[in-house]
Amino acid sequence: MPIYVYKFTDTGETIEVHQAFTDDALIEYPHPSDGAVRPVKKVFQPVGVTFKGGGFYKTDSRGGSSSTTPSTSTTAASDTSSTATPAATPATPSPSVAPSSAPSTPA
Repeated sequence: MPIYVYKFTDTGETIEVHQAFTDDALIEYPHPSDGAVRPVKKVFQPVGVTFKGGGFYKTDSRGGSSSTTPSTSTTAASDTSSTATPAATPATPSPSVAPSSAPSTPA
């Protein structure tokens, strides 16, 4: 059962009341200190929900991702073969690596 916040209109004090979703909003409620029935007004609070992760932004639902379309999967296969060649090229040691691997002598 949700908790709703009400404010006494004459004193400005707030109270929390357990009510069902189907219950009507209160217009009067007994004051906790003296028990006198006083007018109340419902206070609307911000919802305490935090969205984390992907899929909660308006740009996430726009268009399709590149991995889901069949036309990009064929280009991805051709891109993979072309990118495999440059990956093998850096395997040979470059001249800038050789001097840094030389043992250092204390001065």
